[in-house]
Amino acid sequence: MTKTISTKQALRYSRHILLSGFDLTKQETLMSANIAIIGVGGLGCAAAQYLVASGIGKLTIVDDDVVEFTNLQRQVLHTEATLGQKKVISAKATLTNINSEVKITSIDKRLNDGEITALAASHDLVIDCSDNLSTRNQINASCYHSQTPLVSGAAIRMEGQVFCVIPAEQSACYGCISQYFGEQNLSCVESGVMSPLVGIIGATQAIEAIKIITHYGKPAVNKLCLYDAMSATWQTFDVQRSSSCEVCGLGA
Repeated sequence: MTKTISTKQALRYSRHILLSGFDLTKQETLMSANIAIIGVGGLGCAAAQYLVASGIGKLTIVDDDVVEFTNLQRQVLHTEATLGQKKVISAKATLTNINSEVKITSIDKRLNDGEITALAASHDLVIDCSDNLSTRNQINASCYHSQTPLVSGAAIRMEGQVFCVIPAEQSACYGCISQYFGEQNLSCVESGVMSPLVGIIGATQAIEAIKIITHYGKPAVNKLCLYDAMSATWQTFDVQRSSSCEVCGLGA
């Protein structure tokens, strides 16, 4: 059920409503959206704060980790005061201060396949902010099987990527490209990551999610978007649905 925007909310989100083609109806659609973010690290913090500020209706955040001192360099929802807290608790408190109207649900555990599928099926869209290939593939499969749109992101060193999946449109899925990736057991611990990079990628995930939810603009579907912060360049590669993909292809 789509929410009706109040006069106060219309003022709050007026900069959205002023956009060409983004009217009250689209803001109401956004305010009725139920989105899940898996991972509340660097990407998840950036994506979550912009979605909440934009006025989504409900947000579920999933993470089983605690706030550590090294997280503070890039995970902007956490602070020195929340060191040692569960990330979902720390993030929820900050997000509530940004926009108290958004209903935020926190899940403090690592989900198995069945739980991810159930989560995807009960949300309008999932944003993957996990930090390893196997989890991304797991989330992708769950979203495709439940026909839930997915916005996947990754960032390491000075490089990031964004990829969107809309199963209802029979788009290419993350498995279509990940089958060409070797599992690189690299993380920020071994390789490092520049703080603003996760903000750029996470914010891009947020705007792609808004576009998909509100049918505004052209989302990065069937496109792999790569950002190289060293050269300040974006590259976009067309991705075709792979017949050999175990998730969405003939071998599924």
